Amino acid sequence: MLQYDVEPAELAETYAASHERFWDRLARPGTWLTAAERVAVVEEARAARNCEACARRRAALSPEVDVGEHAWATDLPLPWREVIHRIATDPGRLSSAWFERSVGKDLSHEQYVEILATLVHAGVVDLFCLGIGVDEHPLPAPQAGEPSRHRPAQIVHDEAWVPWIPSEGAVGDEADLWKPAQTANVIRAMSLVPDEVRTLSDTIEVHYLSIGEIIDPRASGDRVLSRAQMELLASRTSALNQCFY
Repeated sequence: MLQYDVEPAELAETYAASHERFWDRLARPGTWLTAAERVAVVEEARAARNCEACARRRAALSPEVDVGEHAWATDLPLPWREVIHRIATDPGRLSSAWFERSVGKDLSHEQYVEILATLVHAGVVDLFCLGIGVDEHPLPAPQAGEPSRHRPAQIVHDEAWVPWIPSEGAVGDEADLWKPAQTANVIRAMSLVPDEVRTLSDTIEVHYLSIGEIIDPRASGDRVLSRAQMELLASRTSALNQCFY
C-alpha cells in the first residue's frame, strides 16, 4: 500500500489513498490498452525525462527538427513511443498537425486518449513524490486480461482533436461523469474513454476541487489555501509549463 511519511510535514491521508487507487487501476486492463501496455506507457514516460533526443528537441527553435534516436525503454509500437516522449517532454508545442500525423492505423483516437490520460494520472503521482522529496513508486505488476473496448454511445467529432461526449450528453452509462453542461473541455477531452474521466475526477477532487466545484469561482473546498491562491499558483505553473490551453 502506498504511504507518505514525510517529516515534519503532515499530509492528508487522501493523497496516498487516491494514488493507491490509480496504481491499482494502472495494473489492470484498461478500455483500449492491456495492463502491460498501461504500465509500459508510464515506464516510457519516465525514461523520456532523461532522453537526450527529447532534450535536444525541447531546446530547438522548432519541435519538428531531426533530433536523432530516442532513448526508448519499452517495446510499445513506435507511434505510441513517439507520442509518449513528445507529450512527456514538450507538451507546450503540440499542434493539430502533429496530432493528425500521429494517429492512424497504429494509434487510434481511443488509444491516444487512454495513453494521454495515463500520462496525466501517473504524472500527478510522480510529481507529488518529487514535490515532497520521496522516491517514485515502483511500477506495479500488470494483471492479465483484455481491454473492455467500451465506446460511449453519444460521441461527436467537432472542435476537439479527438471525438468526445457532448457537454449535455453524459447520459446512460456515462451519466455519472458530469451534470449536464457542467464540465470543462479539458475534462471532456478524455470522455472518449469514460473510465479516464472517472479517474481524473478522483485525482482532481483530492488535489484541487471536485468537477462540480471547479466551475464555481466561489468554491474553495476544504482547503488551507483560498480559491484565489489556488488559481494564482495554477496560473503561474501553467505559464511556466507553456500551457497553450
